[in-house]
Amino acid sequence: MRFMLSPTVKHVWSSPLHSHLGEAKLSSSSPFLRYTPWSGLEQWRVVPLNENRFWGTNGPESPSQHSPLAPVITGADSSIESASSLAELGALVLSTSDPLSKSKLSHLAFSKWRSLNLPIGVSVPPSQPARPPKPELVSPKEIPAPKNSGFPLNVYMLHNLAHVELNAIDLAWDTVVRFSPFCEILGEGFFADFAHVADDESRHFAWCSQRLAELGFKYGDMPAHNLLWSQCEKSSDNVAARLAVIPLVQEARGLDAGPRLVQKLIGFGDHRTSDIVATIADEEIAHVAVGVYWFLSVCQKLDRAPCSTFKDLLKEYNVELKGPFNYSARDEAGIPRDWYEYGPSSTNKQDKNQKENTDDKLSVVYDRLASIIAMESENSSLKKAS
Repeated sequence: MRFMLSPTVKHVWSSPLHSHLGEAKLSSSSPFLRYTPWSGLEQWRVVPLNENRFWGTNGPESPSQHSPLAPVITGADSSIESASSLAELGALVLSTSDPLSKSKLSHLAFSKWRSLNLPIGVSVPPSQPARPPKPELVSPKEIPAPKNSGFPLNVYMLHNLAHVELNAIDLAWDTVVRFSPFCEILGEGFFADFAHVADDESRHFAWCSQRLAELGFKYGDMPAHNLLWSQCEKSSDNVAARLAVIPLVQEARGLDAGPRLVQKLIGFGDHRTSDIVATIADEEIAHVAVGVYWFLSVCQKLDRAPCSTFKDLLKEYNVELKGPFNYSARDEAGIPRDWYEYGPSSTNKQDKNQKENTDDKLSVVYDRLASIIAMESENSSLKKAS
């Protein structure tokens, strides 16, 4: 297990297993038959290019040609013209520092690759994606709480989400570029899916940036952390770990947090921002589903049980699973519950302690709505007891 999953990806795919990676077959007792992919996955893969990068009065719409938020990136545009593969286009996005330019370039790159049917190609990603001077990147402990930030709650939450979406653009393109030398083994569909994810994330960032501007702020006005990219770096040598850590942990957390953020924004009175967040959370289901699909594919080629492989990778890479979980969204995306929920049969004491600690902290991390529901349930129980 360790030889196949923890060394560099070159060793993973060049090991003696290479000769029969594509020969794994599903038997009637195969564990892979227990997993049901997201029902909308195939439709998501073939939808036309989504040009609705502006949030209008009634929701997403195509931006005006004279939109004040449209960045000018003439130099990058010309570089896109000379790029001849998806991997080259992705490396160009990763090397772009201005956030709005990165967002626009991500969409242009995906559009060009899809419309011209370019090859996947091979390229080398930068060691770290280019970043603007602001926001200042600090440790997570140095990020102030909302009440101490000096920003309105909706702006605070929106800026955090914009930071997540900007990182997500880079995370998706890094996956495309970094593993491009292994296209023959992974299959072109792998790269098509993650380029599509990058395009979605760039649209999400554009919405967040637009809404921040409407509220009188901009991305970079408050500090942020680099935790998301550090998780990406952990898995830079291992495609199985990359799939486990990013879509199946980090993006799945977005499914958990989305409904809570929506309710907080509604409580704050900002329905326009809550609509944006709700739409983003709904679209993230596709991204988690893509992660499930390709993680299963890699596990099948390596002839490894997906559930135990997922758990082993999280332990090896020191990645923590945190609740509470949005079970309905995770179920829809196709993540089996036994991957992330440790039952009483678990023999790992650390896993049990983690589950118990998560349960103890539920009252702290639940949003206001969940607390009200819990109190109402408690009051109901007391009345019955009396």
